[in-house]
Amino acid sequence: MAKYRKYSKEFRLQAARLVAERGYSYAEAAERLGTTSWSVRSWVKKFRQTGELPAEHESKPEADEMRELRKENARLQLENEILKKAAAYFAKESL
Repeated sequence: MAKYRKYSKEFRLQAARLVAERGYSYAEAAERLGTTSWSVRSWVKKFRQTGELPAEHESKPEADEMRELRKENARLQLENEILKKAAAYFAKESL
């Protein structure tokens, strides 16, 4: 007889987010968390119905925000490198 495990709501929600927001397959998320793909699939379905996860066809606001933040981070790093080089150039020139 199989033993059934009770998972907390936080655990189930995090597992569902791996699939919905991070792009994991049901099998990958299940293997990583030590549960079954069927369980992960049902959790995703349940949380999408309750509105705790975006619907399958909806844009993922967190993913969009992360993309924008990564672009901004790259731009700021480039600006920082330029400023470092300029400071080194002017410090060298003043000596």
